[in-house]
Amino acid sequence: MDGFGIGLRAARVHYGPLEALHGVTLSAPAAALTVLLGRNGAGRTTALRALAGTLALSAGAVVRDGRDITRQPAHERAARGLCFVPDRQAVFAALTVAENLALSPARDAVARALDAYPELRPLLPRRAGTLSGGEQRMLALSRALLADAGVILVDEPTQGMSPAVAARTYALLDALEACVVVAEQRLPPAVRTGAGRTAVVHELRRGAVVFSGEPGELSPSRSRYAPE
Repeated sequence: MDGFGIGLRAARVHYGPLEALHGVTLSAPAAALTVLLGRNGAGRTTALRALAGTLALSAGAVVRDGRDITRQPAHERAARGLCFVPDRQAVFAALTVAENLALSPARDAVARALDAYPELRPLLPRRAGTLSGGEQRMLALSRALLADAGVILVDEPTQGMSPAVAARTYALLDALEACVVVAEQRLPPAVRTGAGRTAVVHELRRGAVVFSGEPGELSPSRSRYAPE
């Protein structure tokens, strides 16, 4: 797995007696956009959380840049340049949008966030917990874009967004000089059309990887998760 940004090796994860990942091996190359594809319950969110360190492995390993980081806790992974955006509770609900953005150590954080998502400008004084789902995703993604992280993991990045904002979000992720891994139920249009950087798809089903390859190799007849 040397040369890859981050990956799992024979990873097993349990929720109590239930095994959610069955010896999963997958790699997310540093220079690529990697999509973990699958319906709810397939294991894609579990795999993402295992990479982030918010779920412990019961067997196997998490490898980053050829080094085993399985025993490295989530806060240490974050301190070493791994940014994780979960699908829920990804913002500080009691703080305003402006206060959420001010937590970023980046210079001109608010201005840069508004460049990415001008839709947030009229929302700056509002508490983040009062925003719609799509607005919260924009806020969470803007903070991730400002993180200057080497690895960015995002669970359903465009959930609740309009098609235009979703397309802009993938363009922003594509432009990052980082290893980007997203979990999606369907293959995003930008990835499907081959626009932007090299993309890798790992399709998960019932806790196992059933396909790994390029987006063009994933046909609708082969996977129910690919768009028609």
